[in-house]
Amino acid sequence: MNEAPLPQALRQDLRLYASGPGADGGPTWAIQDPVSNRFFRIGWLEYECLLRWPGKPDEIAAAIEASTPLAVEAEQVADFARFLDLHQLALPSGDTRQRLLRHAREPGWRHWRWWLHNYLFIRVPLVRPQRFLDKLTPALAPLFTPLAFWLVFAATLLGLVLVVRQWEHFTHSVLDSLTPTGMLGFVLALIVSKTLHELGHAVVATRLGVRVAHMGVAFLVMWPMLYTDTGESWRLRSHRQRLAISLAGVSVEIILAGLATLAWALLDEGALRQAALYLATTGWVVSLALNISPFMRFDGYFILSDLLDFPNLHERSGALARIWLRRSLLGLPDAWPETLPSKTRRALIVFAFTTWVYRLIVFLGIALMVYFFFFKALGIFLMLVELVWFIGRPVWMEVAVWKKRWPEVHLRRRQLLHGGLAGLFLLALIPWPFSVDTHGLARAERQQLVFAPFPAELVELHAGGSVAAGATLAAFTTPDLLARQAQVLAGTQALERRLAGLLELDGGVNKQLALTQRLDEQHAELRGIAEETGRLAVQAEFAGQWRDVSPLLRPGTWLGVREALGVLIDPHSWVVDAYVEQRLVDRIEAGARVSFLPQNSVWALAGEVVAVDSTGSPRLPHPMLDSRHGGGFTTQPDGREATPREALYRVRIRLHDVPAEIREMRGSVRIAGKPRSLVWESLKGALATLVRESGF
Repeated sequence: MNEAPLPQALRQDLRLYASGPGADGGPTWAIQDPVSNRFFRIGWLEYECLLRWPGKPDEIAAAIEASTPLAVEAEQVADFARFLDLHQLALPSGDTRQRLLRHAREPGWRHWRWWLHNYLFIRVPLVRPQRFLDKLTPALAPLFTPLAFWLVFAATLLGLVLVVRQWEHFTHSVLDSLTPTGMLGFVLALIVSKTLHELGHAVVATRLGVRVAHMGVAFLVMWPMLYTDTGESWRLRSHRQRLAISLAGVSVEIILAGLATLAWALLDEGALRQAALYLATTGWVVSLALNISPFMRFDGYFILSDLLDFPNLHERSGALARIWLRRSLLGLPDAWPETLPSKTRRALIVFAFTTWVYRLIVFLGIALMVYFFFFKALGIFLMLVELVWFIGRPVWMEVAVWKKRWPEVHLRRRQLLHGGLAGLFLLALIPWPFSVDTHGLARAERQQLVFAPFPAELVELHAGGSVAAGATLAAFTTPDLLARQAQVLAGTQALERRLAGLLELDGGVNKQLALTQRLDEQHAELRGIAEETGRLAVQAEFAGQWRDVSPLLRPGTWLGVREALGVLIDPHSWVVDAYVEQRLVDRIEAGARVSFLPQNSVWALAGEVVAVDSTGSPRLPHPMLDSRHGGGFTTQPDGREATPREALYRVRIRLHDVPAEIREMRGSVRIAGKPRSLVWESLKGALATLVRESGF
């Protein structure tokens, strides 16, 4: 039995509030630490301990059992004592006082360790808005009525319907806004949206009687973001009221996005419509993609926690997942950290693993972000801190526990674990084929686009359909060319007559050379006119399908040189022009198998790689592949051409099958890549990065 005395009396400044029933129906309370403005939720057992504090664990346990139906062990009381000591809720004594003194003597933000631990997320309180909120909240009372809700809902629904009807124009407007000026507009819209978001939290909290301690700016890897301190919401007895505070920010952003969507659909082109576009896109994207995610400690996490009435969701689910790993992989008989139904426990374990994977992706993204957005030396340092401290350190701490308890693992299980790790390493070492996915345009390999050779009058146009090689597809005439031909022909005949009579004139022999030279020039011009006349009849270079002939073209129509009359294609041979990023080019070789899936189709066409360009494409030659026209590649305007934002290399593919529809079509391309080893590729990538970045 534990006879050790408990910590000294509780701090006199602590406050205790009755809270709503817990998930098991039992009563709960909240302890407020007014110094740090933190709240700690406790249950019935902990409350009974506080009533009898301080004392010895066995005496407190016996007193609780004597006066309540609770079955208590001394170790449970000791665990609660350690909790109070850890969070500095009891008066310090002994080792605790020494630890607090050491902590007080630390230099804090003046020491590099503080920045190492806290650079990821730093809070800077700016204002204490309670007086302002007390005046503002009554004025906003009409917005919390059912009528206001249904009006906003109807306006949002109407805006979404109107935008869907002009979806292509909306998406093009968003893409056209990705300019330096447009990005500034998105940033301003984000500031407005986030300010109203935090104000929504604060107003709802004030309506429910919760004091908003302060509002300020938090820096997430040096990126500023607003925040509102609503920690006192744990004073509320109803978790639904806490849920209302958590939902307030997202609700305000969605309302703002919905009204902005309607405004964009109704306004004419101009500055107001562009501002509505910025507010609509930032509101929908940030709310749906970031705020509602429960895997980071943003609104989505608190919303889910309040919906389930399950505080400390991340910590508790993580503890369950770590115990599950030890029990499943090592076979250790560790007890579960808390008693829960098996279905709930399994769901929390899955949630913890999902959170870890999500955070791994986010932290890796943050590491890359700090690497690319800061100057090179600082970027490399911060990236290493990110990888080591926030990814490697938690993994190593759990591995250290496994290492310490390794002797407890059964020999047979140790052999299985060693064999599994060796097998995974071999699998990573063996070269495996990895496909390269991209986008491409399928077209007939042989094509003949027909234009007027020069401004001319249409005389004849072949009807669409099958044509034989050498058939006349289009014929033209031009009065200017005929007039020039008649004029040059008359001049030629006149020169020939003069040459015939030179021998009869005195001095004619002397003039013969000059007239002969002029006659040769006239004959050359006649030949040039004949060649141009021959171009007035466009003939099929091969047998194929004559398509895309406009029904509006009639004989007698005058045409320019840029107006296409139709296209002749060979339907029996098809190629795909696919484009891949520079980092993927070395994975592709001639002869590789290809699968091309046309857009809006379920049947893929087989093919093979014919050639891979050795230089990047300076422009995207097929507008259908441009993201502004629904394609898969992002470009930036450069005069009349579209320049890819990333270097793209063309891969020429020949299809073995003929598409069902004889037309150009874009689609998804999957190319069988060269086999590669994950270990070898990782080593090459790391060495290449070291070589590339060693010159700063």
